[in-house]
Amino acid sequence: MPSLPFSSELTRRLPAWIRAAVPAVTVILVAAGLYAVARRPEASDAARGEVAARFGFTELPIALPPGLPERTIREVNPSYEHIRAWISSVGAGIAVNDLDGNGRPDDLCLVDTRSDTVVVTPAPGTTPPRYAPFVLDPAPLPTNAAVAPMGCAPGEFNGDGRTDVLVYYWGRTPVVFLGRQAAGPLSPAAFRPTELVPTAPAPDGRYAGQLWNTNAVSIADFDGDGHPDIGVFNYFPDSQVLDPQGQPNVQMNHTMSRATNGGGAHLMRWIPTPSSPDGPTVRFVEDVGAIDPAAATGWTLGAGSADLDDDLLPELYVANDFGQDRMFHNVSQPGRIRFQLLAGKRYPYTPKSMVLGNDSFKSMSIDFGDLDNNGAFDMFVSNITTPWGLQESNFAWVNTTTTTAAARDTMSRGVAPFDNRASDLNVAWSGWGWDAKMADFDNSGDLAIVQTTGFVKGEINRWSWLQELAMSNDLMLKNPQMWPDVGPTDDIAGSHSLVFWARENNGRFANVSADLGLAARVPTRGIAVADTDGDGWQDFAVARQWGPPAFYRNDHPASGNFLGLRLHRPGQGSAVLPAYGAVVKITGADGRTQISQVDGGSGHSGKRSFDVFFGLGPATANVTAELSWRDTTGAVHRSTVTLAPGWHDILLDTQATEVAPR
Repeated sequence: MPSLPFSSELTRRLPAWIRAAVPAVTVILVAAGLYAVARRPEASDAARGEVAARFGFTELPIALPPGLPERTIREVNPSYEHIRAWISSVGAGIAVNDLDGNGRPDDLCLVDTRSDTVVVTPAPGTTPPRYAPFVLDPAPLPTNAAVAPMGCAPGEFNGDGRTDVLVYYWGRTPVVFLGRQAAGPLSPAAFRPTELVPTAPAPDGRYAGQLWNTNAVSIADFDGDGHPDIGVFNYFPDSQVLDPQGQPNVQMNHTMSRATNGGGAHLMRWIPTPSSPDGPTVRFVEDVGAIDPAAATGWTLGAGSADLDDDLLPELYVANDFGQDRMFHNVSQPGRIRFQLLAGKRYPYTPKSMVLGNDSFKSMSIDFGDLDNNGAFDMFVSNITTPWGLQESNFAWVNTTTTTAAARDTMSRGVAPFDNRASDLNVAWSGWGWDAKMADFDNSGDLAIVQTTGFVKGEINRWSWLQELAMSNDLMLKNPQMWPDVGPTDDIAGSHSLVFWARENNGRFANVSADLGLAARVPTRGIAVADTDGDGWQDFAVARQWGPPAFYRNDHPASGNFLGLRLHRPGQGSAVLPAYGAVVKITGADGRTQISQVDGGSGHSGKRSFDVFFGLGPATANVTAELSWRDTTGAVHRSTVTLAPGWHDILLDTQATEVAPR
């Protein structure tokens, strides 16, 4: 056998320190070479400019109530004091929907971490302003200074036709702000705070319920009874995370790649409740065991749902920090929520972390959309993808089935029918990712991807400390005292900016955020998408961590038609309700198929409107749309309608009927 080059006489004559370094240098060179081969080339300036020319946005300020404080960090449990910037790194959230009943999703609900308040405010561009911005206060429900909101999700939870708002927190269970009849413009009087989980206050009036620390919710009709259920997913275990006088029983994740000591999942099922003379009421009960406990205790930062097998029972994806995302097949029945765990299929050359359900990454969010226009839902998942920091990969989970029957068969065998194609599509690497939304912003028929990024912003780069932590012995991690300091002056990925991926002609995506003036170097969190002014072009809003939120008006330099659907179901009396989980599939004049749904509330801390929106490109012909939905009794209905491009209001009862806009 011939000798290796490094075994030659010349090599043996080298100084000992050089000979000792040869193996390490060889490994580095091989790794660098493989890295260069694995990373696909970025779009040229010319190609990126061509893509960016299809889009245009103007940043507008979002009005907030006057006099709110502007803190920059939170008080925390004494055991977390030395990492209080880390503990203060989440909570900025934003949602867009129709809160005042004018028939248009032109109202924002946002969480401002600087004041730890939930604010309702008109979307910018409303002329004249319809109401003054105001704070949603949970009083008279009990609370305390160790409670902070983490997100808000508009919805219709009790069937009376008025839009409600679900607010979730660290330090308590969520509150449902039920919409009620109120005279005059929208104001705090239009909402009645109600406990999602009934609890009695302590004798001193303070909150004495369960100490949930929630960072994600998913709202959908999980059991198929025709009413929305609520998945609540907690991050920290139940403990006094934000209490400076709290007990020292708090903890961190017990591993960086397989953490299962998180707060866990709670599936809350809607049940009917009688009306009350005191105001609107609603009731949910937890379906204990809806998810196998072994798969329900991750450190969850995002959750989302969509129906993959055409039974109108939405599947569930849970995005977990510190490892192993979870996907579940919905096998529920009315009155009983149940999910079965799925796992992706591994091929000979597939790294384990690129197999759904086996990853060891730090997932932050999940969104469903049809990335390849084949009429099947795909998924985009945010991870930490910082070069020379924590270089993981975002996931573009592309559906491998071509029919819903095939998807049903695959999932019945416990297999998740998805392969990761993030690298092929050039959406694998972006930064420290958070919320992400797929939407058609140029009416081309192709989805773009907007992603928030960034962690903690400060003055001293602490990546080296974080990398050292990532290589620590798992036996140390659970104890907060073993974590390196992350204080107000420390910076980890603080200069990462918003990402805006749009499709090139070759099918891959280019990040044109800087070209569009969207790349402000400030940590961002939630994204909300809607056509707020009804002009047929989708706008979006972004929540910034420890900074003012921003609204981006779509200036649409491109031209293109669209089909927009406001799908309703009949409720009590003359009330109309959002058609939770309704699925719409269209085939365009170019033969491409698109699929979308009424999204009840998915992602990290951003929530889109209930509208269903399709870009049609230059097509002007009528569009054939296949609609599938459950009515309020849980019965399944299907209908095919022909619609002209533009906005349509459709009432889904036993038939699909176009109605006049509200």
